[in-house]
Order: sequence, then C-alpha cells, then structure tokens
Amino acid sequence: MKLTFKKIDEKAIIPSRATKFSAGLDICACLNESVILESGEIKMIPTGLTAMTDCDDVALLIYPRSGLSTKYGVTLANCVGVVDSDYRGAWFIPLINNGKQPFTVEHGMRIAQLIPTKVLFPEIEISDTLNETERGESGFGSSGLK
Repeated sequence: MKLTFKKIDEKAIIPSRATKFSAGLDICACLNESVILESGEIKMIPTGLTAMTDCDDVALLIYPRSGLSTKYGVTLANCVGVVDSDYRGAWFIPLINNGKQPFTVEHGMRIAQLIPTKVLFPEIEISDTLNETERGESGFGSSGLK
C-alpha cells in the first residue's frame, strides 16, 4: 500500500514514525501561532495536509497520542478520526483538553497518530431472526470482572 501526502500549507510536516516499529505515524500541528486549549475546550487544529492511498479498502484512522492524553488530558474530541479513502479535503484534528490546566499547542507539535487500516465492505442483508448463541442478549457487564 502507498500513502501519498499533499501539503496544503508549506509549513506542514509529513507524518512519520517515531521509531522503526511504531504502529502510528505522528501527525503534527500546522500553525501560524500557538493555540491555547482551556480546560474543557475543543478546537480544530490544522495539519496543513491532505492524503490518498492507492487502494479503496483502506481507511486512515486517527488516534490520540498516549503521552498527551495521560500527562496533560489532551485527546481527540471524536475519540478516533476516520479519513475515508475517497476524501481529499484538508485534515483537522479536533483536540479537547480534559485536563485542569490550559494546554498550549504549538506549530510542529505531535498531536495525533495515523494508522492505516483495512476496511471490509459487507453485503447487507435484513432478517427477522438471528442464530442463537450461548451469550444471547446478555450485555454490558454480563461476563463479570474476573
């Protein structure tokens, strides 16, 4: 699979892996000036990028960076972002500050990570019945904690 990036802003930084076997490619903020995220605030942070893959059955999933979320409470407002294979628009990262202190996002800061993922396109069928299983309709917490 090939992933091709296009810089919409000349200051944009092409995503890359921090280490050889990092699952995610780090996505950086592309800013003219720093952005302050107050506690509880959500802001769309530009990346200055757009991209495409050479296959239609791949989605580009955008996840939070664990260091930002565990140390500062800064994570993605939408939990996981999805870039569909046919989307060619600008990428923005919706950050939320769940921490108690303001957080400053600066140009070039690694704010999210990108993991390309295969997508299944199932044939949709409608039925009045589903097969029985041992679990049945037992839902949240039904298997206990231990």
